[in-house]
Amino acid sequence: MKLYYAPGACSLSPHIVAEEAGIPLELEKVDLKTHKTEKGDDFYNINPKGYVPALKLDDGAVLTEGPAIVQYLADQKPESHLAPENGTFARYRLQEWLTFINSELHKNFGPLFGAASDEVKNDAKAKIAKRLTYVNEQLAGKSYLLGSEFTVADAYLFVMLTWANHLKLDMTPFSNLHVYFAKIVARPKVHAAMKAEGLVK
Repeated sequence: MKLYYAPGACSLSPHIVAEEAGIPLELEKVDLKTHKTEKGDDFYNINPKGYVPALKLDDGAVLTEGPAIVQYLADQKPESHLAPENGTFARYRLQEWLTFINSELHKNFGPLFGAASDEVKNDAKAKIAKRLTYVNEQLAGKSYLLGSEFTVADAYLFVMLTWANHLKLDMTPFSNLHVYFAKIVARPKVHAAMKAEGLVK
């Protein structure tokens, strides 16, 4: 399988999941400004949506959208416990978290990486802070989003927190998230994925 990624982008989430599950991936970097892969291919021919992540399977099929990709990867190695079994309530709880992170956190970072006005950026920051307040409360007394085990939802939330830190958002009110982030960044497989993308040494 091949993962098309951009360093530090949301594609870091499936990269982390693959590392945690012990799934070897071929990596191909994508320049999101030119939409060319590092091999010179037009990325739109691989993913017509034009953004990462995209996962090319061994049979040539391409899967897109981070929440779908991370669940696919986790289901390849159920013994990794990165996603609860399909059909269980816990699996729907996982999907609830993935949907929330995707729609309420991820999308609100968009204006902060673009050429939006200060008004739009301040609105986005306020929305992110409100959502992080909720997440911080939900982590009270828990190691991870679903309880005691690291799952694909944690990989996704972790990437959002790296963005918050990169953008120097005020994270001081979120004590549970500080502990949570430190715990995840210390995971060897998380470090391995970040190192492979050139984000850490």
